[in-house]
Amino acid sequence: MGDQTNETVHFKIQKERTKAGDVLMRVYEAMSERGYDPVNQIVGYLISGDPTYITSYNNARYLIRMLERDELLEELVKYYVESHGPTIS
Repeated sequence: MGDQTNETVHFKIQKERTKAGDVLMRVYEAMSERGYDPVNQIVGYLISGDPTYITSYNNARYLIRMLERDELLEELVKYYVESHGPTIS
């Protein structure tokens, strides 16, 4: 990244068979059922990459590790923007 240009680099993500949104919801439900704060635990996983933030209950840890963290983040950003609408002023 030493050479800087005025061009934007495009970041393209390959889609997996398992939808990121479905995985996030299943992990969220498993974390809730076990009494964890699912938002804090998922954020911990996304930041650190440490799968021990996610319970193994209902295969949640296995499911979340099937996807790259950037795919999960992409799903979260897309959902937020689509839900709130792009209000750029």
